[in-house]
Amino acid sequence: MDFTTLTIELLKGLAHIVGNYGFAIILLTVIIRLAMWPLNVSQQRSMKMMQTLQPKIKAIQDRYKSNPQMMQQKLMEFYKEHKFNPMGGCLPLLIQLPIFILLYSALMSPQFIQIAGDTSFGFLSRLDTTLRATAGRSYDGTFGVSQGDTFTLGKVAKVYLPNEVLENVKVKNPTKAVEIQGEFKPGESVDLKIDLDHLDLKFAQLNEIEKAEIAVTDMTNKEIENVTFEKQGNILIASVPTTASARAFHWDVFLLIALFAITMFASQKVMMAMNKPKDGAVDPTQEAIQKSMGTFMPIMIIGTFVIIPIPAGVLLYLVTSNIIQIVQTVLVNKQIDIEHARTGMLASDSDIKDARKIENKEN
Repeated sequence: MDFTTLTIELLKGLAHIVGNYGFAIILLTVIIRLAMWPLNVSQQRSMKMMQTLQPKIKAIQDRYKSNPQMMQQKLMEFYKEHKFNPMGGCLPLLIQLPIFILLYSALMSPQFIQIAGDTSFGFLSRLDTTLRATAGRSYDGTFGVSQGDTFTLGKVAKVYLPNEVLENVKVKNPTKAVEIQGEFKPGESVDLKIDLDHLDLKFAQLNEIEKAEIAVTDMTNKEIENVTFEKQGNILIASVPTTASARAFHWDVFLLIALFAITMFASQKVMMAMNKPKDGAVDPTQEAIQKSMGTFMPIMIIGTFVIIPIPAGVLLYLVTSNIIQIVQTVLVNKQIDIEHARTGMLASDSDIKDARKIENKEN
Protein backbone atom coordinates (compact mmCIF):
# COMPACT_ATOMS: atom_id res chain seq x y z
CA MET A 1 0.00 0.00 0.00
CA ASP A 2 1.51 3.38 -1.05
CA PHE A 3 1.43 6.52 1.10
CA THR A 4 -1.35 8.12 -0.95
CA THR A 5 -3.62 5.11 -0.43
CA LEU A 6 -2.68 5.02 3.25
CA THR A 7 -3.63 8.69 3.61
CA ILE A 8 -6.99 8.08 1.92
CA GLU A 9 -7.68 5.08 4.17
CA LEU A 10 -6.87 7.25 7.21
CA LEU A 11 -9.28 9.93 5.98
CA LYS A 12 -11.95 7.26 5.43
CA GLY A 13 -11.50 6.05 9.01
CA LEU A 14 -11.69 9.57 10.42
CA ALA A 15 -14.73 10.39 8.26
CA HIS A 16 -16.46 7.30 9.64
CA ILE A 17 -15.86 8.67 13.14
CA VAL A 18 -16.84 12.33 12.58
CA GLY A 19 -19.35 11.77 9.78
CA ASN A 20 -17.88 14.05 7.10
CA TYR A 21 -14.68 14.24 5.06
CA GLY A 22 -14.35 17.97 5.77
CA PHE A 23 -14.32 17.32 9.51
CA ALA A 24 -11.98 14.38 8.84
CA ILE A 25 -9.45 16.73 7.22
CA ILE A 26 -9.72 19.12 10.19
CA LEU A 27 -9.29 16.24 12.65
CA LEU A 28 -6.28 14.98 10.67
CA THR A 29 -4.77 18.47 10.86
CA VAL A 30 -5.25 18.55 14.63
CA ILE A 31 -3.62 15.12 14.96
CA ILE A 32 -0.64 16.19 12.84
CA ARG A 33 -0.19 19.45 14.75
CA LEU A 34 -0.39 17.66 18.11
CA ALA A 35 2.18 15.11 16.92
CA MET A 36 4.45 17.99 15.89
CA TRP A 37 3.84 19.97 19.08
CA PRO A 38 7.24 19.14 20.67
CA LEU A 39 9.04 20.17 17.47
CA ASN A 40 7.12 23.43 17.28
CA VAL A 41 7.87 24.13 20.95
CA SER A 42 11.53 23.55 20.14
CA GLN A 43 11.24 25.94 17.18
CA GLN A 44 9.75 28.69 19.35
CA ARG A 45 12.35 28.15 22.06
CA SER A 46 15.00 28.52 19.37
CA MET A 47 13.46 31.78 18.17
CA LYS A 48 13.25 33.08 21.74
CA MET A 49 16.88 32.19 22.37
CA MET A 50 17.88 33.91 19.13
CA GLN A 51 16.28 37.12 20.37
CA THR A 52 18.05 36.73 23.72
CA LEU A 53 21.44 36.15 22.11
CA GLN A 54 20.99 38.64 19.27
CA PRO A 55 22.92 41.50 20.98
CA LYS A 56 26.01 39.32 21.49
CA ILE A 57 25.72 37.85 17.99
CA LYS A 58 25.61 41.35 16.54
CA ALA A 59 28.63 42.35 18.65
CA ILE A 60 30.62 39.40 17.27
CA GLN A 61 29.56 40.24 13.72
CA ASP A 62 30.60 43.88 14.16
CA ARG A 63 33.90 42.96 15.77
CA TYR A 64 35.00 40.52 13.06
CA LYS A 65 33.24 42.05 10.05
CA SER A 66 36.59 42.45 8.28
CA ASN A 67 37.45 38.77 8.84
CA PRO A 68 34.48 36.59 7.74
CA GLN A 69 36.28 33.32 8.46
CA MET A 70 37.06 34.34 12.03
CA MET A 71 33.51 35.62 12.42
CA GLN A 72 32.07 32.21 11.49
CA GLN A 73 34.48 30.49 13.88
CA LYS A 74 33.54 32.77 16.77
CA LEU A 75 29.83 32.39 16.02
CA MET A 76 30.14 28.60 16.00
CA GLU A 77 31.96 28.74 19.35
CA PHE A 78 29.27 31.07 20.69
CA TYR A 79 26.44 28.78 19.52
CA LYS A 80 28.17 25.76 21.02
CA GLU A 81 28.73 27.56 24.34
CA HIS A 82 25.03 28.43 24.59
CA LYS A 83 23.86 25.06 23.14
CA PHE A 84 22.04 26.89 20.37
CA ASN A 85 21.33 25.53 16.88
CA PRO A 86 20.49 28.40 14.48
CA MET A 87 18.86 25.88 12.11
CA GLY A 88 16.78 24.24 14.83
CA GLY A 89 13.66 26.20 13.89
CA CYS A 90 13.64 24.87 10.31
CA LEU A 91 12.83 21.24 11.14
CA PRO A 92 9.03 21.70 11.62
CA LEU A 93 8.84 23.47 8.25
CA LEU A 94 10.78 20.70 6.53
CA ILE A 95 8.46 18.06 8.03
CA GLN A 96 5.27 19.92 7.04
CA LEU A 97 6.27 20.11 3.36
CA PRO A 98 6.04 16.34 2.63
CA ILE A 99 2.78 16.21 4.63
CA PHE A 100 1.35 18.94 2.39
CA ILE A 101 2.53 17.13 -0.76
CA LEU A 102 1.08 13.83 0.49
CA LEU A 103 -2.32 15.36 1.28
CA TYR A 104 -2.31 17.17 -2.07
CA SER A 105 -1.59 13.89 -3.88
CA ALA A 106 -4.32 12.09 -1.92
CA LEU A 107 -7.07 14.65 -2.57
CA MET A 108 -6.15 14.92 -6.26
CA SER A 109 -6.07 11.15 -6.74
CA PRO A 110 -8.84 9.25 -8.54
CA GLN A 111 -9.24 7.09 -5.41
CA PHE A 112 -10.34 10.03 -3.27
CA ILE A 113 -12.40 11.56 -6.08
CA GLN A 114 -14.28 8.29 -6.45
CA ILE A 115 -15.19 7.95 -2.76
CA ALA A 116 -15.55 11.54 -1.60
CA GLY A 117 -14.68 14.04 -4.31
CA ASP A 118 -18.20 15.47 -4.47
CA THR A 119 -18.45 15.84 -0.68
CA SER A 120 -19.59 19.30 0.40
CA PHE A 121 -18.48 20.99 3.63
CA GLY A 122 -19.83 24.26 4.95
CA PHE A 123 -19.67 26.80 2.12
CA LEU A 124 -17.49 24.46 0.02
CA SER A 125 -19.38 22.70 -2.77
CA ARG A 126 -16.68 20.02 -3.26
CA LEU A 127 -13.50 19.13 -1.39
CA ASP A 128 -11.61 18.19 -4.56
CA THR A 129 -12.43 21.26 -6.64
CA THR A 130 -9.85 23.93 -7.49
CA LEU A 131 -10.15 27.67 -8.13
CA ARG A 132 -10.87 27.17 -11.82
CA ALA A 133 -12.26 23.82 -12.93
CA THR A 134 -14.73 22.34 -15.38
CA ALA A 135 -17.93 21.10 -13.82
CA GLY A 136 -18.80 17.50 -14.63
CA ARG A 137 -21.29 14.95 -13.30
CA SER A 138 -19.72 11.54 -12.61
CA TYR A 139 -21.21 8.22 -13.68
CA ASP A 140 -23.66 9.65 -16.22
CA GLY A 141 -21.89 8.03 -19.19
CA THR A 142 -20.69 11.32 -20.66
CA PHE A 143 -17.58 13.40 -19.93
CA GLY A 144 -17.98 17.17 -19.60
CA VAL A 145 -14.66 18.31 -21.08
CA SER A 146 -12.69 21.29 -22.31
CA GLN A 147 -9.77 21.38 -24.72
CA GLY A 148 -6.57 20.00 -23.20
CA ASP A 149 -8.18 17.70 -20.62
CA THR A 150 -6.22 14.57 -19.73
CA PHE A 151 -7.41 11.18 -18.47
CA THR A 152 -6.19 8.53 -16.09
CA LEU A 153 -7.36 5.03 -15.13
CA GLY A 154 -8.40 3.59 -11.83
CA LYS A 155 -6.01 1.22 -10.09
CA VAL A 156 -8.03 -1.92 -10.82
CA ALA A 157 -10.09 -3.32 -13.69
CA LYS A 158 -12.85 -5.89 -14.11
CA VAL A 159 -11.70 -8.22 -16.88
CA TYR A 160 -13.96 -10.58 -18.84
CA LEU A 161 -12.49 -13.88 -20.12
CA PRO A 162 -14.47 -16.55 -22.05
CA ASN A 163 -15.19 -18.66 -18.97
CA GLU A 164 -14.67 -16.31 -16.03
CA VAL A 165 -14.68 -12.74 -14.80
CA LEU A 166 -11.62 -11.44 -12.98
CA GLU A 167 -12.31 -8.79 -10.36
CA ASN A 168 -9.76 -6.22 -9.14
CA VAL A 169 -7.12 -6.84 -11.78
CA LYS A 170 -4.26 -4.45 -11.09
CA VAL A 171 -3.61 -1.70 -13.65
CA LYS A 172 0.09 -0.93 -14.07
CA ASN A 173 0.99 2.76 -14.12
CA PRO A 174 -2.64 3.96 -14.38
CA THR A 175 -1.70 7.62 -14.95
CA LYS A 176 -0.03 6.74 -18.27
CA ALA A 177 -1.92 3.60 -19.28
CA VAL A 178 -4.70 5.31 -21.23
CA GLU A 179 -4.13 7.27 -24.43
CA ILE A 180 -6.36 9.39 -26.64
CA GLN A 181 -6.64 8.20 -30.23
CA GLY A 182 -6.93 10.73 -32.99
CA GLU A 183 -7.99 14.35 -32.52
CA PHE A 184 -9.76 15.28 -29.30
CA LYS A 185 -12.66 17.71 -29.78
CA PRO A 186 -14.99 18.64 -26.88
CA GLY A 187 -18.57 17.77 -27.81
CA GLU A 188 -17.52 14.74 -29.86
CA SER A 189 -16.79 11.23 -28.64
CA VAL A 190 -13.27 10.73 -27.29
CA ASP A 191 -11.55 7.54 -28.41
CA LEU A 192 -9.41 5.90 -25.71
CA LYS A 193 -6.99 2.99 -25.93
CA ILE A 194 -5.08 0.86 -23.42
CA ASP A 195 -2.18 -1.47 -24.19
CA LEU A 196 -2.89 -4.96 -22.82
CA ASP A 197 0.48 -5.00 -21.08
CA HIS A 198 -0.87 -2.46 -18.58
CA LEU A 199 -3.05 -5.19 -17.07
CA ASP A 200 -1.35 -7.37 -14.49
CA LEU A 201 -2.29 -10.75 -16.00
CA LYS A 202 -0.49 -13.81 -17.30
CA PHE A 203 0.35 -13.86 -21.00
CA ALA A 204 -2.21 -16.60 -21.70
CA GLN A 205 -4.94 -14.58 -19.96
CA LEU A 206 -4.10 -11.47 -21.97
CA ASN A 207 -4.82 -13.37 -25.19
CA GLU A 208 -8.23 -14.47 -23.86
CA ILE A 209 -9.51 -11.02 -22.82
CA GLU A 210 -12.85 -10.14 -24.36
CA LYS A 211 -13.44 -6.79 -22.64
CA ALA A 212 -12.62 -4.85 -19.49
CA GLU A 213 -14.48 -2.37 -17.31
CA ILE A 214 -12.28 0.37 -15.86
CA ALA A 215 -12.99 3.68 -14.12
CA VAL A 216 -11.62 6.58 -16.17
CA THR A 217 -11.04 9.98 -14.55
CA ASP A 218 -10.83 13.35 -16.29
CA MET A 219 -7.95 14.87 -14.32
CA THR A 220 -9.04 18.44 -15.08
CA ASN A 221 -12.55 18.35 -13.65
CA LYS A 222 -12.22 15.14 -11.55
CA GLU A 223 -15.21 13.54 -13.30
CA ILE A 224 -15.26 9.73 -13.22
CA GLU A 225 -16.98 7.40 -15.67
CA ASN A 226 -17.04 3.61 -15.73
CA VAL A 227 -15.92 2.74 -19.25
CA THR A 228 -16.16 -0.62 -21.04
CA PHE A 229 -13.14 -1.30 -23.27
CA GLU A 230 -13.39 -3.86 -26.07
CA LYS A 231 -10.38 -5.86 -27.22
CA GLN A 232 -9.02 -5.09 -30.67
CA GLY A 233 -5.78 -6.84 -31.50
CA ASN A 234 -3.28 -6.10 -28.74
CA ILE A 235 -5.14 -3.11 -27.33
CA LEU A 236 -8.39 -2.27 -25.56
CA ILE A 237 -10.44 0.52 -27.13
CA ALA A 238 -13.49 2.55 -26.07
CA SER A 239 -15.39 5.55 -27.41
CA VAL A 240 -16.96 7.80 -24.76
CA PRO A 241 -19.38 10.69 -25.50
CA THR A 242 -18.36 14.17 -24.36
CA THR A 243 -20.03 17.54 -23.94
CA ALA A 244 -18.15 20.83 -24.22
CA SER A 245 -17.88 22.58 -20.86
CA ALA A 246 -16.24 25.88 -19.97
CA ARG A 247 -14.10 26.22 -16.89
CA ALA A 248 -15.88 27.98 -14.03
CA PHE A 249 -14.47 30.25 -11.32
CA HIS A 250 -15.24 28.81 -7.87
CA TRP A 251 -15.77 31.63 -5.38
CA ASP A 252 -15.93 29.22 -2.44
CA VAL A 253 -12.33 28.14 -3.15
CA PHE A 254 -11.29 31.80 -3.59
CA LEU A 255 -12.76 32.58 -0.17
CA LEU A 256 -10.77 29.70 1.31
CA ILE A 257 -7.57 31.07 -0.30
CA ALA A 258 -8.37 34.47 1.24
CA LEU A 259 -8.88 32.85 4.65
CA PHE A 260 -5.52 31.14 4.27
CA ALA A 261 -3.83 34.48 3.52
CA ILE A 262 -5.49 36.16 6.52
CA THR A 263 -4.60 33.36 8.94
CA MET A 264 -1.03 33.16 7.62
CA PHE A 265 -0.58 36.94 7.98
CA ALA A 266 -2.03 36.80 11.51
CA SER A 267 0.22 33.87 12.42
CA GLN A 268 3.35 35.73 11.32
CA LYS A 269 2.29 38.91 13.14
CA VAL A 270 1.65 37.01 16.38
CA MET A 271 4.96 35.17 16.11
CA MET A 272 6.93 38.40 15.52
CA ALA A 273 5.14 40.16 18.38
CA MET A 274 5.72 37.29 20.78
CA ASN A 275 9.42 37.05 19.95
CA LYS A 276 10.17 40.77 20.08
CA PRO A 277 12.84 41.62 22.70
CA LYS A 278 11.51 43.12 25.91
CA ASP A 279 13.75 46.18 25.60
CA GLY A 280 12.78 46.68 21.93
CA ALA A 281 16.41 46.28 20.81
CA VAL A 282 15.77 44.83 17.38
CA ASP A 283 18.28 44.81 14.55
CA PRO A 284 16.76 47.28 12.00
CA THR A 285 17.82 45.13 9.06
CA GLN A 286 16.30 42.00 10.59
CA GLU A 287 13.12 43.86 11.48
CA ALA A 288 12.78 45.15 7.92
CA ILE A 289 13.27 41.65 6.53
CA GLN A 290 10.62 40.23 8.89
CA LYS A 291 8.13 42.92 7.93
CA SER A 292 8.75 42.34 4.23
CA MET A 293 8.37 38.58 4.63
CA GLY A 294 5.19 39.04 6.64
CA THR A 295 3.70 41.25 3.94
CA PHE A 296 4.88 39.67 0.71
CA MET A 297 4.91 35.97 1.64
CA PRO A 298 1.08 35.69 1.85
CA ILE A 299 0.80 37.60 -1.46
CA MET A 300 3.30 35.27 -3.15
CA ILE A 301 1.55 32.15 -1.85
CA ILE A 302 -1.87 33.43 -2.96
CA GLY A 303 -0.44 34.04 -6.42
CA THR A 304 0.95 30.50 -6.44
CA PHE A 305 -2.41 29.04 -5.39
CA VAL A 306 -4.17 30.98 -8.16
CA ILE A 307 -1.79 29.56 -10.78
CA ILE A 308 -1.38 26.03 -9.40
CA PRO A 309 -4.68 24.13 -8.86
CA ILE A 310 -4.90 23.40 -5.12
CA PRO A 311 -7.92 21.30 -4.01
CA ALA A 312 -10.27 22.87 -1.48
CA GLY A 313 -9.53 20.05 0.99
CA VAL A 314 -5.81 20.94 1.02
CA LEU A 315 -6.65 24.62 1.59
CA LEU A 316 -8.92 23.57 4.45
CA TYR A 317 -5.95 21.75 5.98
CA LEU A 318 -3.72 24.83 5.60
CA VAL A 319 -6.27 27.23 7.13
CA THR A 320 -6.84 24.91 10.10
CA SER A 321 -3.09 24.49 10.53
CA ASN A 322 -2.58 28.28 10.59
CA ILE A 323 -5.26 28.75 13.25
CA ILE A 324 -3.69 26.05 15.43
CA GLN A 325 -0.28 27.70 14.89
CA ILE A 326 -1.60 31.03 16.21
CA VAL A 327 -3.03 29.42 19.36
CA GLN A 328 0.13 27.38 19.88
CA THR A 329 2.40 30.41 19.48
CA VAL A 330 0.54 32.34 22.19
CA LEU A 331 0.39 29.42 24.64
CA VAL A 332 3.98 28.26 24.19
CA ASN A 333 5.50 31.73 24.36
CA LYS A 334 3.64 32.49 27.58
CA GLN A 335 4.95 29.24 29.04
CA ILE A 336 8.52 30.06 27.92
CA ASP A 337 8.30 33.54 29.45
CA ILE A 338 7.15 32.03 32.75
CA GLU A 339 10.06 29.56 32.68
CA HIS A 340 12.56 32.33 31.88
CA ALA A 341 11.20 34.51 34.65
CA ARG A 342 11.66 31.67 37.14
CA THR A 343 15.20 30.82 36.04
CA GLY A 344 16.40 34.37 35.47
CA MET A 345 17.01 33.71 31.75
CA LEU A 346 14.77 36.47 30.46
CA ALA A 347 16.48 38.44 27.70
CA SER A 348 17.55 42.07 27.83
CA ASP A 349 19.51 42.17 31.09
CA SER A 350 23.11 41.00 31.55
CA ASP A 351 23.51 39.63 28.01
CA ILE A 352 22.53 42.92 26.45
CA LYS A 353 24.72 44.92 28.85
CA ASP A 354 27.71 42.71 28.07
CA ALA A 355 27.11 43.05 24.36
CA ARG A 356 26.92 46.83 24.61
CA LYS A 357 30.19 46.89 26.54
CA ILE A 358 31.85 45.01 23.67
CA GLU A 359 30.39 47.45 21.15
CA ASN A 360 31.61 50.45 23.21
CA LYS A 361 35.12 49.01 23.37
CA GLU A 362 35.17 48.54 19.62
CA ASN A 363 34.00 52.12 19.11
